[in-house]
Amino acid sequence: MTLFNIALKNIRKNMKSYGLYIGSTIFSIVIFFTFATLKYSGDISELAEESKQISGIMNASAFVLIIFVAIFILYSNAFFMRKRKKEVALYSLMGVRKQKIGFLLFFENMVIGIISLIVGIVAGFFLSQLLLSLLLKLMGLNIEIGFVFSSNAIIETMIVFMIIFLFTSLQGYRIIYRFKLIDLFQASKKGEDLPVAKAISVILGLAALVAAYWLALQDLTSPVWSYLGLAMPIVIIALTVLGTFLIFNSVLVYVLHRMKNRKFWAWKGLNLMTASQLLYRIRGNAKTLTIIATLSATTITAGGAVFGVYYDTGKTVEQSTPFTFMWQGHEENIDSSIVKESIHVDTKTIRVNSEQMEKEYTVIDQSTFEKLAKALEWEQTALNLTKGKVAMVEPFYNEQWMEEVANVSLQDVNYEVVQMYGESIFNLSTLPGTVIVTQDEVYNALHAEEITYQAVQLDNYKTHIDLSKELEAKPSTVDFSSAVQNYQDTLEGTGVMLFVGSFLGLVFLVATGSIIFFKMMTEAEDDKDKYSILYNIGVPKKEIKRTIRNQVGFVFLAPLILGLLHGTVALVAFSNLLQMNLLIPVVIWMATYVFIYILYYFITIQGFHKTIFHSIQEGN
Repeated sequence: MTLFNIALKNIRKNMKSYGLYIGSTIFSIVIFFTFATLKYSGDISELAEESKQISGIMNASAFVLIIFVAIFILYSNAFFMRKRKKEVALYSLMGVRKQKIGFLLFFENMVIGIISLIVGIVAGFFLSQLLLSLLLKLMGLNIEIGFVFSSNAIIETMIVFMIIFLFTSLQGYRIIYRFKLIDLFQASKKGEDLPVAKAISVILGLAALVAAYWLALQDLTSPVWSYLGLAMPIVIIALTVLGTFLIFNSVLVYVLHRMKNRKFWAWKGLNLMTASQLLYRIRGNAKTLTIIATLSATTITAGGAVFGVYYDTGKTVEQSTPFTFMWQGHEENIDSSIVKESIHVDTKTIRVNSEQMEKEYTVIDQSTFEKLAKALEWEQTALNLTKGKVAMVEPFYNEQWMEEVANVSLQDVNYEVVQMYGESIFNLSTLPGTVIVTQDEVYNALHAEEITYQAVQLDNYKTHIDLSKELEAKPSTVDFSSAVQNYQDTLEGTGVMLFVGSFLGLVFLVATGSIIFFKMMTEAEDDKDKYSILYNIGVPKKEIKRTIRNQVGFVFLAPLILGLLHGTVALVAFSNLLQMNLLIPVVIWMATYVFIYILYYFITIQGFHKTIFHSIQEGN
């Protein structure tokens, strides 16, 4: 029997152990292949205005995916190599040369890689059509795409993953030269010394997280931002990672020690054993749990932010483009059945001087403002201006970022600003900031050319893209702006980001769950003899299962809680920065993440149970 045949036999024998590893790898290949297919798709690249944006995002995402998948596969492969060390030692003890054992491990890993690559490309070939259709739907584009086949995508995917699999295979080949025979036999039995929580580490861990959260919630006007500048995000991330590691390495050690010392809890069932096992391995778990918590926070933050922006696309567009259409010129013939409001607006443009700034503003009278505000359904539409008083519309005005304007000068006459509006009364691409004055005393006396604009509001404006293009093409609609077109453009951009963010998030989530699974399966192999002894001395299966649930639940729950906490703080800071309410989309995104994460918990529990009770059955 050749080494290659032995490798195939070993793979078939260990298929259950390799199942999740192969599945996770195939999933990563499918996503990468989809990105590559999208990059080389002629239908997508023909989208003139968005092709560069799509290509850039996909290239960057593919690069991130390559790095992450490479790290994930290396990490996963390391767990399997640790599990196989005793098997390698047996081969060596039987007289098999190290070179042949190395080739055996090399062949096994390459075969697994090639199988994953073939299945991933075939699955990706069929799924890419569905995923590309989903992308176009997220972008709001009604485009029929043909059956996508890209030889370039296949070649690129094969090259990238064959390099990754070749590297991991060489790592397996090298393993037998790095350990002595006795080390290989004892690899699964090596443990850590029982850690003791140091007060200074506990304090530093909590302090680092508190400091990171405090810095993240500071607005851009804070003195801290002025002092740290562009280093602020790096400081926040560093403190978060440091705090997370110290939480797992010290704070949880302290908590577990306290739980062990509470007799009413410790002597209940196998709680003492669970706490002792977690304490015994806490140093090794601390690094893994830190990685998982960081990945979870990254996925939650990035996905929540992108989904939040996509979810609020309509609201964002309406803030900058409150009217469906606006242009300079005369009225155009539009079907009256779809017109909600049509307002004729007379304006004058002059330069406004104030203590804080000098800027060109559009000036309208009070009655025009009230008509516009009523059409936009503003809460405060009535404005009572008296002599020497004016109001201003400064889009996106925020007293935290901008100084309050108390007085303005119109043609060398000073006026007191009695009201400041931070919402847009006009479409910003047509008309910027606005000054509202009384008609008889000020507006008619201004020495400036009067320009007429049309503001039109339609019912269900998002569906009138054809009308928007028709009006924009007319030479009579000068400075034309369209909420319909802005919505479509914004939807296309955020749709691409949501597509990429969602699937990268899924890859991160699959990798996170797989890492925990591999970690717990390794510990199940180490602990199966202990559970067999417990069963043989009379501990019921129900109690053993409860202990397993608690032990696995701790490893899953601890990083999830911290990841959700990190993500929540980051998303609050993000929403404050953009002045957006992201509560609903963030809750939806987090709920989806937690649901998939819980599925991995049950998969891990099931795998742990099989390992333990299979060992018990063999012992009996």
